[in-house]
Amino acid sequence: MESVAGWQTVALFGLLSWIALASYINITHKLRSSLQPWVTQHVVTGAPLILRIQKYQNSFFDALFSGLSCIVSVPFYTAFLPLLFWSGHGKLARQMTLLMAFCDYLGNSIKDVISAPRPSCPPVRRITATKDEEENAMEYGLPSSHTLNTVCLSGYLLYYILSYTENIHASYAFAGFALVCLLVGLIGLGRIYLGMHSPIDIICGFVFGLMILLFWSNVHEYVDSFITTGQNVIYFWGALSILLLFAYPTPEFPTPSFEFHTAFDGVAFGIVAGVQQTYHQFHHEAVARIFTPQLPLFTFLGRMLVGLPTILMVKFCSKALAKWILPIVSNTLGMSIRSTSYIPMLNSSSTGKVDGCKQRGPLHKLFFFSSQDSFDIDTGIRFVQYAGLAWSVVDLVPSLFAYLNL
Repeated sequence: MESVAGWQTVALFGLLSWIALASYINITHKLRSSLQPWVTQHVVTGAPLILRIQKYQNSFFDALFSGLSCIVSVPFYTAFLPLLFWSGHGKLARQMTLLMAFCDYLGNSIKDVISAPRPSCPPVRRITATKDEEENAMEYGLPSSHTLNTVCLSGYLLYYILSYTENIHASYAFAGFALVCLLVGLIGLGRIYLGMHSPIDIICGFVFGLMILLFWSNVHEYVDSFITTGQNVIYFWGALSILLLFAYPTPEFPTPSFEFHTAFDGVAFGIVAGVQQTYHQFHHEAVARIFTPQLPLFTFLGRMLVGLPTILMVKFCSKALAKWILPIVSNTLGMSIRSTSYIPMLNSSSTGKVDGCKQRGPLHKLFFFSSQDSFDIDTGIRFVQYAGLAWSVVDLVPSLFAYLNL
């Protein structure tokens, strides 16, 4: 027990020290100064290739590549992963969820450190068929998150199937590998065709994706063992999640990337907390799986009808609860706060400046290193909202399934 608490303390203290050191020496600005001009030059020189690809524009390619972008987007995985949990494949579901959060954090951190532009539009034609794509277009370019996520998640899915399936024929393994390569290639080509990324963004997304996949394939068993049977898991992961919010680099100009990271940071914490509490009830390896006599298809459809509305309701309620409680807690701790969207009365353009003039408490001094005047309470609200949603996926909803005999 003492050794477990020891390495956890060392890990958290190391991350906190890194936050302080990086803030003191302004490491983000130094990295950006050295990397941004090089990347920007490659974005500019890559424009002619994008224009040549876009000469083949037609409605079929527009629909094909827009559709492919949607099915490997964050909203798709957000909807798909709960179904994977409820189908009985808990280990795969929690590993892909944590890998997605890991990819999101690293990919968006690199984006905001470098703050490299996307291809200039015009002359490049940019297609944003959905609201999600419009938000993606507001982020920086390098690396391509779609490419990185596709490499990691499709590659890990193939790795998982090959590792845990006995006596799989070599032809099936080759077919799976070819399918993953085809998907990655189409996604990369599609991001260029849609005008969302330059070739350098795709190349770096692919390279970073392979590096993350290689790392995760070597640590995923240790991570899963810690989550399911470790000690101090919830406390450690909660502290880690909060520190990761402060460790996130500051971009040259604000983008939605930090909001995406906050959401998946909350999802990861909610999944870890829920699984750790209910592993032996709902998430062990002997649970019923879809397409077996214990979990036929119609029963799984019943789970969907119960589960999806429940998690949406929890998401709404947890957001409302966070909007009520977090400002009270922040004021009690002496933290000056503001809100950019969730709480109009705390908006800096109205009455939020009054809160920003409050005396700084010890918690504020610990985390902000005098670099910020106030804390954006929307970050905390978003974190609690998505943590509550993820917890309901692995704890509340399975409890309802047990009660309803689903």
